[in-house]
Amino acid sequence: MDNAIKIRRGGPTDLPAVLGILDSAVVWLNGKGITAQWGTDPFTTRPKTVEHVGQVMGEGDPWIAEVDGVPAGTLTLTPHPGMYVEPAREPERYVRYLATDGRFHGLGVGAALLAHAAEETRRAGVSLLRVDCFAGSEGRLVAYYERQGFTRTAPFTVGDWPGQVLEMRV
Repeated sequence: MDNAIKIRRGGPTDLPAVLGILDSAVVWLNGKGITAQWGTDPFTTRPKTVEHVGQVMGEGDPWIAEVDGVPAGTLTLTPHPGMYVEPAREPERYVRYLATDGRFHGLGVGAALLAHAAEETRRAGVSLLRVDCFAGSEGRLVAYYERQGFTRTAPFTVGDWPGQVLEMRV
């Protein structure tokens, strides 16, 4: 295994691969004791969630990171956030469903996908890239995004789920 990360555009036929990555991420998170971020049930066992992932992929540009030809990570870039976050007052690209398959953690898959998202945003002539994430678990995911060049903007909550919006100028 040479661990070279290749990023390709995804499409509707990649939904099973994306769901597999998301399911693996849930298992990985749960193994670290993080159950509040995406819950404990695999994405594939939640029909409304499966439908939502497919809808988001259809609204935006899904990207698949592969390591040795195996789907290792994913994100979808959309022109707007989910309905729980206010849209920006300017054109933006929004990172949705960023996840790395648990087997590929530590190889820089997420960082490669985020760098690709920044480049795609720049290529589209848009200067604002935003993302939101789970702000619980001592803010570890927020800190990860900050290490990738994002800056905190607005905190939010959905029910009892704490979130944080971050942005990057590209």
